[in-house]
Amino acid sequence: MQKMSHPVDPLDPSTSFEEKASSIFTYQYGKCVVYSRFCEALGIRTGDFTDTDEIPLLPVRAFKESRISTLKNRSELFFQSSGTSDMKRAVHEVPDPELYRKSIFQGFDYFYPDNPVILSYTPGYLENPHSSLIWMLSELIKRDRSGLSKFLDSEEALDQEFWDQLNTGDRNVILFGAAFALVDLVEKKKIKLPLNCIVIETGGMKTHRREIPRNELHQVLADGFGINDNQIHSEYGMCELLSQAYASGNKLFQPVPWMKISIRNPDNPLETQKPGNEGLIGVIDLANMYSCSFILTEDKGVEEEPGSFQILGRWNPENLRGCNFLVDSD
Repeated sequence: MQKMSHPVDPLDPSTSFEEKASSIFTYQYGKCVVYSRFCEALGIRTGDFTDTDEIPLLPVRAFKESRISTLKNRSELFFQSSGTSDMKRAVHEVPDPELYRKSIFQGFDYFYPDNPVILSYTPGYLENPHSSLIWMLSELIKRDRSGLSKFLDSEEALDQEFWDQLNTGDRNVILFGAAFALVDLVEKKKIKLPLNCIVIETGGMKTHRREIPRNELHQVLADGFGINDNQIHSEYGMCELLSQAYASGNKLFQPVPWMKISIRNPDNPLETQKPGNEGLIGVIDLANMYSCSFILTEDKGVEEEPGSFQILGRWNPENLRGCNFLVDSD
């Protein structure tokens, strides 16, 4: 695959976030037809911003309605949101897999630098050949040359002897799993995980069973796995983003350095909410170089501390009065 030439290196720590965001806005405004139309509909035709919060955030549902790309040719690698075959699903093209790998590895190492063994229990997601979560986990697993990292089937995940063997190793262990799958696992059998194990739940309760508060979910998992609740962590990501945020225990989510979170007024997403006020989660993900880096999600959240946020569930899209925009079909 031909090496891509970036307008700016989105992961370069020597360049300020603001400078990179401004350059990427200018590039995407000029190359991404849907995003430029969106900005023009808002009366914005310049990248002269005094604050990155002034950059318009494209509603995430645009990835379901139109092709969001700065390039003419379609990418061989693309991700789709989860759902049934008859649903309209979001599509995110990724023409530069190497940039996404760098974002995955550098982001993960930023929070977990001790080279852990990676295990994944993600039934359901494996049926989606274009799952961004499975691609991320596959890359993390392949990076570990020891052969210990892998995807687990239900039989292996329920095997206490398997977990006991890991307890004797000198490396930490991280078990990734969709929330619903991990809850199913502990309901089938009480499993004693190694003391050096961290569980990272990736969300995903709503479509499979009732949603429960994150602290309640973490307590269920901690009790079922026989570990402390501060060993239950969370990951926040989606197919429309190429970077992730992580939360340890029941603490707030922290984004990677090339990702910025803001909480937006659902009646007027151009306005940011003050800390402590609920709103829509807005994301600037600089790794989204060839799609759109400026995304308004449909997730409800609150900023408790500068740069840190809490997820409060989904916002009803029918209530998003300030997000309407017209997009012509390509």
